Amino acid sequence: MPTYEYRCEGCGHEFEEFQSFKDEPLRVCPKCHEERLRRLFGTGAAILFRGSGFYETDYRSESYKKAAKAEQEAAKPAAASTNGTSSSDKKSSDSKSAGTPSASSS
Repeated sequence: MPTYEYRCEGCGHEFEEFQSFKDEPLRVCPKCHEERLRRLFGTGAAILFRGSGFYETDYRSESYKKAAKAEQEAAKPAAASTNGTSSSDKKSSDSKSAGTPSASSS
């Protein structure tokens, strides 16, 4: 349930009200009791999940994101050189196994 912001156009009283989406907007000011209350567009419209049950990595700081990206970039050249040696090792092992007869070919 969202929190809505209200302001009375009669007396200028501002307050927040915790209401369901289904509830009608309030019309009567709780301070001056006039029917001049308006619901405002507040800044709290975004949904932000906090507390247990949510991943702490969902809301990382910008500095953390930059460091993680730099770490990934540094790991890419190392992965490419590792892949190159392993594929050549695989080719040599495949050629060795191709010359050996299998047990089922009698």
